[in-house]
Amino acid sequence: MVSEMLMLLSLMVGHVALPWWIVHEGGAHDMALYSGIMSLVSFLALPLLSPLGDRYSKRMLITGGLALYTVESILLALLVQAGHYNIWTLLMLEAIPVIAMAMISPASFSIAAELLPAEKLSDGFAMQRSAGALGRMMGPVIGGVILGIASVAITLWVHVLLLAGAVWAASRIQAPTPKARTSDAHSWLADMKAGIAAKWQIPMERGWTATSFCVMLFFGPGIGMLVPVKIQSLGLSGAWLGGCEAALSCGMLLGMLGGAKFVSERIGRFWASSGAILLEGLSLMLAGYTHTAWLLPLAYFLIGFGIANVQMVGHTHRMLATPENFRSRMTAVNIMVMQIASTLGPAIAGFGLALGNVHQVYLVFGVCVFICGLMYQRVPGYRHFLGLDHEAVKGWYAQQHPHIFSAGAATPAPTHTTVR
Repeated sequence: MVSEMLMLLSLMVGHVALPWWIVHEGGAHDMALYSGIMSLVSFLALPLLSPLGDRYSKRMLITGGLALYTVESILLALLVQAGHYNIWTLLMLEAIPVIAMAMISPASFSIAAELLPAEKLSDGFAMQRSAGALGRMMGPVIGGVILGIASVAITLWVHVLLLAGAVWAASRIQAPTPKARTSDAHSWLADMKAGIAAKWQIPMERGWTATSFCVMLFFGPGIGMLVPVKIQSLGLSGAWLGGCEAALSCGMLLGMLGGAKFVSERIGRFWASSGAILLEGLSLMLAGYTHTAWLLPLAYFLIGFGIANVQMVGHTHRMLATPENFRSRMTAVNIMVMQIASTLGPAIAGFGLALGNVHQVYLVFGVCVFICGLMYQRVPGYRHFLGLDHEAVKGWYAQQHPHIFSAGAATPAPTHTTVR
């Protein structure tokens, strides 16, 4: 939890400082180039590195990835302090943390399933996500304050210190070490292909992932690039942007700290998850329709609460249902698909803004999220799957589709498994 919070706190501080430096020194063209290249690197790195989490200790991957990120952040801070700006040097340097996050993210998303028994996983995941939401909420505030009273270089040195703290906390995680596996190119490629194939061959996972992709196409811009455009269109100050970001994080925090559990216990996991996505669509419509400033933070608070419900219900069940030696690979595919949607979504939003105003685009995107939310009811087996309790769902994918996972398992090497 401490590592998760410090990591996201640091990332958000860095995400305030670095774009500011790029826009100030290189303008919008360099910012667009930076965003596009980093998305491409992430898209390539996620599937290529996905077998790591199923072969090696997740603690080692998280710690090593954060350490790599820390080294890069030191070099970046030195570069900024020296006043040397070159977009191509920056792109080569920034590819390092993107690759590091491709190692960290799948392991971080799936490590709780190895640390906790099935009946405690939901609560453990809630605590982990709460720590992350807290980091996301405080990071922009801390970064903005330091940037306002000091400089980009000082802000990036704070980024370095927070990352170093995350490395220390990650090194304290006590997680089981998986069996060593063969590491030749053929087995690595086989592992990577098996993870992608498993997502495709399980009808429910295929439908679930496809529907989530459609949702993210419209949902991502709704909580991303369209937010400052909407605020600017109402003639509001930048403080309202920070308020909307904080409201989103507060909604997530409330959901993670018990709100999502309360809802799922009252109406069931299926309606808690699918209903939350419908709530997100309605809230985006509210954000698009309203010209009243105070309704914007309310809309984003509801969106944050919806995000928490979707993550708490769906992610916990997915982790338990997936065989342990496939968790990182299948999680990496999820992240990769969302990365594609996050790249295409802003392009669609930009096209929409060329045809109409931000209020109309928001309304259309909210309607699209709502319609896509209804599609979850058509995903094969989705309702039945979410109706199972945590004990029944453990290893469910392997029970239902044994041929997929027996064929895709990597070959163990003759070494003994140790538990740290």
